[in-house]
Amino acid sequence: MQNFIFLPAPRHLTWRKGAFTLTKGQLLQLDAAEPQKIRFAATQLQDQLRARFDIEWQLSAGHHLPPKEVACTLAVLPGAIPQPEGYRLRISPTGINIQAHDAAGVFYAICTLKQLLEQTEQAALPCVEIRDWPDFPARGVMLDISRDKVPTMATLFALVDRLASWKINQLQLYTEHTFAYRNHPAVWSEASPMSGEEVLALDAYCRERCIELIPNQNSFGHMERWLKHAPYAPLAETHEEFETPWGMKMQGPFSLAPEHPGSIALLRTLYDELLPHFSSETFNVGCDETIDLGYGASAEACRERGIGQVYLDFLLKVYQEVNARGRRMQFWGDIIIHYPELVEKLPRDIIALEWGYEADAPFDEHGAQFAAAGIPFYVCPGTSSWCSIAGRTDNVLGNLLSAAENGLKHGACGYLNTDWGDRGHWQMLPVSYLGFAMGAAYSWCLETNRDTDVRAVVSRFAFEDASGMMGQVAYEMGNLYQALGIHIINGSSLFWALQWPEDRFIIRSGSVSPETVQATLDAIEAAIAPLENAAGRAPMRRGDADLITCEFRFMARLLRHACFRILMAQESDSSRQAAAKAALAVELEALIDEYRALWLARNRPGGLKDSVARFEELLATYRH
Repeated sequence: MQNFIFLPAPRHLTWRKGAFTLTKGQLLQLDAAEPQKIRFAATQLQDQLRARFDIEWQLSAGHHLPPKEVACTLAVLPGAIPQPEGYRLRISPTGINIQAHDAAGVFYAICTLKQLLEQTEQAALPCVEIRDWPDFPARGVMLDISRDKVPTMATLFALVDRLASWKINQLQLYTEHTFAYRNHPAVWSEASPMSGEEVLALDAYCRERCIELIPNQNSFGHMERWLKHAPYAPLAETHEEFETPWGMKMQGPFSLAPEHPGSIALLRTLYDELLPHFSSETFNVGCDETIDLGYGASAEACRERGIGQVYLDFLLKVYQEVNARGRRMQFWGDIIIHYPELVEKLPRDIIALEWGYEADAPFDEHGAQFAAAGIPFYVCPGTSSWCSIAGRTDNVLGNLLSAAENGLKHGACGYLNTDWGDRGHWQMLPVSYLGFAMGAAYSWCLETNRDTDVRAVVSRFAFEDASGMMGQVAYEMGNLYQALGIHIINGSSLFWALQWPEDRFIIRSGSVSPETVQATLDAIEAAIAPLENAAGRAPMRRGDADLITCEFRFMARLLRHACFRILMAQESDSSRQAAAKAALAVELEALIDEYRALWLARNRPGGLKDSVARFEELLATYRH
């Protein structure tokens, strides 16, 4: 038996003897009370057969079809398949039979069948029986489109197709200022935002592929893109400097002032315009990291009632607005979790989003608190792509696994895999594919996917490279964050070597030797070597294979640049350091030009200026 692989791996799979020969001119039977609901899934199979083997099967609904003409039957039978989104796929020498609990189950059975077809060289399928259903009812991905990348519609549609094929059933676009609110053009005028028409189109595209597009608008913290403008400035908690929980100072504005009546009034106008574009009955209002709360307008209220209670009082006002609009509210749980006595005061139909992005994130401890209080919650790990350039492979796998394990342990109702863009969103989208893929696998069925060959499945199903090369490159590039031996939470030392000034970066103290930096350069060469040795291109069948190749080669050059900057900073001879700076400046100018081109290949122009400005700050240091 050929060694077939799947993403995600099914829960139960039994190979049988024999094969089913695929022939032209047969029927694909839609056996459902509402065949229109499974028609799209059937067309996906039609397209795959046409593309792989030039075989055409016609769709036909109903029960009374000539059995000899029916090659495949799709049936919705909730009595036979009790698990929501579950399915049974049987391939026998006489045909293909799919039974599912619902339309989503039919779609997921087809996704599995398509992966089998992709690995079959001849027009014959091995006989097999698969029984499958998900661990987590909600399996989502959240894209940050506010710092600073807003993907093009083509990028979003392609990603939705990929995520749907891995049985992801929710998508969120994290929004601060990148929805084109008609009454607030000053906020988004340079951001290339999502328009209402585009959201409607994306919602329909997602829904057809069994994905719920959930609206996401931050509504408390992370509102600086609004509050810096004069019409909204009075709603800020503070415009002064404040101390963060991470031991550093920040300059306001940052959060809405919860005691100001204009704050909730602003949110009402946003919700009224945003929400009608989404068919989802759920709404993520954010409300995370309100780190300036109590430093300004709400200082007296916080002294009298406590910071936690002031936070909760405003959260409940937001809840009332969401509830009045017929939606179920999600919110980030990072603030309320520090006030256990207040967790129990949350409404029982609210959904807390428990996030953590390190391999040792406290999903166990925090999940137990939400569960004990009877509050529904999601576990929310991340792709570890941001602040890294090339990812953090070992960390993301540990983070994703821990979220699944502890989410199941404490009864989480969802799993939301987040992909952020902090500090300019320097990482390329393919850096996140490994995290997206394995989050999909672990959230579907942890038991059968825990020991998945990550390199192999990512290569085949994310990069469409059956050789395994591209999965290997992505995996090893993603582990370069460990090469210098410096552990940085939520990022990599090579990334920060480019973002921090020389006098701040830890390398300046001599904690890393030049030999270690040279070993890191060698590791970069080894990681990218398979791609370079394959005439610069892995054997990918994706339409954007050349772009992916360019993106990974750019990442390798940027990581090398970080290493050479460290060596320059450690140089004790002033003349040699000056020469090194001049060479770095020339190289960085070329890198910036390439970065702009790569950005525009997948994303809108809005936000590019802000992102490039961080490179230009680095460039300026070379010219002083």
